[in-house]
Amino acid sequence: MASIMTSNYRRNALDHFEPEPDSDPQAQRRLRGLLEQIDYTAYAANKEILAQTVGATGLAQFQHLAVASASARARWVKEALTYATQGQTLSAEQVARLTALRSAYEELTEAYEAMRRMVERGYLAYESTPAA
Repeated sequence: MASIMTSNYRRNALDHFEPEPDSDPQAQRRLRGLLEQIDYTAYAANKEILAQTVGATGLAQFQHLAVASASARARWVKEALTYATQGQTLSAEQVARLTALRSAYEELTEAYEAMRRMVERGYLAYESTPAA
């Protein structure tokens, strides 16, 4: 699957079925039906595996990931500012440290976005916080 880099966010480019204009309508319907079966199989597998692995999710889980992402971003930027205020060329070790900090931030952000998509697509049950 192709991926598209937008700013610092990697997104998968989905190719969807587009029939040939001169194709047989019955063959197009048959192919669409097969593709729907394939899509449903992927949906069912995601729902079953993610429910077993991650379980139900709620506001607390999202908050934990959001705080972890924000903390990782803060560590990365703070370190970059520390290096920048020193006014020296960065060493290979400093660049590696910044790279590791940025990577941690991006991974946590991707995990947050992935969990959000899982709820949006119905793979994970979302337990709403009861009204007080």
